[in-house]
Amino acid sequence: MSVSAPAAITEAAKAGSEKSIARLIVATSIGNALEWYDITIYGYFAIYVSKAFFPNDDQTTSLLLTFGTFGLAYLARPIGGVVLGAYADRHGRKASLLISIVLMTLGTLMVAVMPTYGTIGILAPIAVLLARLVQGFSAGGEFGSSTAFLVEHRPGQRGFIASWQFASQGLSNLLASAFGVGLTAWMAPADLTAWGWRIPFLFGVLIGPIGIYIRNHLEDATAPPAAQSSPVREVFLHQKSRVLLGIGALAISTAVNYLIIYMPTYVVKNFNLPPITGYTATFVGGIMVTLLTPFAGMASDRIGRTRHMITVNIFLLLSIFPVFLLITNYPRRAVIVFAVFWLSTLKALYYGPLAALMSELLPPATRATGLGLGYNIGVTLFGGMGPATMTWLGGFALIGDLAPGYYLTAVGILSLGTLLTIHATSAASSKA
Repeated sequence: MSVSAPAAITEAAKAGSEKSIARLIVATSIGNALEWYDITIYGYFAIYVSKAFFPNDDQTTSLLLTFGTFGLAYLARPIGGVVLGAYADRHGRKASLLISIVLMTLGTLMVAVMPTYGTIGILAPIAVLLARLVQGFSAGGEFGSSTAFLVEHRPGQRGFIASWQFASQGLSNLLASAFGVGLTAWMAPADLTAWGWRIPFLFGVLIGPIGIYIRNHLEDATAPPAAQSSPVREVFLHQKSRVLLGIGALAISTAVNYLIIYMPTYVVKNFNLPPITGYTATFVGGIMVTLLTPFAGMASDRIGRTRHMITVNIFLLLSIFPVFLLITNYPRRAVIVFAVFWLSTLKALYYGPLAALMSELLPPATRATGLGLGYNIGVTLFGGMGPATMTWLGGFALIGDLAPGYYLTAVGILSLGTLLTIHATSAASSKA
């Protein structure tokens, strides 16, 4: 049966459109994936990083210094979000995305080749902090610019297209966990401590040039929004409440995410389990986030962002303490894998609509700036400082191993209140 010319043209256009979407997703998400890969491997290999750069007779103190550096680097993220976000709003999304991925690659290279404390003394932790600050600044500009880039190319599919921002994080977790499982299974502990932990960082350096090449050849179909004298000024003077709502909505998802990053350290420190237990759990979690997040974003395009996210948030609140009671009472590999699997599933379902929701809170002219500011303040407060906070809380006898449960419950209540506010505000606006 022959196909008519108009039908053939339509099919060709459809195929071209799908190819364009795929290219757009890959080019935009690769930088976000690299950002989260760098963050994840630092958290996953914190035990080894602490011995290399923050040696101390007390393991808890050494880990606090490691995670403190991890958290301090996040202070640069809001600055990067504002500076690179404003640059994207003034000069285009692609230009900002290229700067961020170059800086990310540089920061990862610094950590990968940094001499240890035993070689250069106090310069080692100072240099690691500097590298983390470079990564924090670059990562700060990544989310706002790339999310704005995605949603402005496909405004009718914002939930689905923006969900790849977080699906790519799942892929990063999957890759980092695979390194954790492989290295702990195949390398002697002494070799892994001495030099093996550097391998996943060096792999991250190799990803950078690929991302730079792809982004440099990406066509930026979104022109910079209409001139604003200062996107930063506009956000701080007139859009603070929108940014705060975005921070509140983000809080529980980033808290759960960083708990999972903390998991390989948590199971070793609190239960003396082998590191491969935590890596296996996070590998399973990475699969769930990679696979489920786009479907959740697609569902939110149909049923609405807040309705979807409120439901998932309630399931999270009902799950947190039972999960950690299960872990603390039965600290076995199967239990920990199941716990991370369940939390990652709920995280993926929540993540799907999140980037689109945050982007819809802001107008196009200040979208990259506002997204960069809100996202990075939220990640700094509720994510980056999460592992250090949970390590510190775990030192109190009344809290102990349940520290992550208390922390996540408090943050979950905050996000639920924020989502109910956004839902009520949106409903009132639609009736006005």
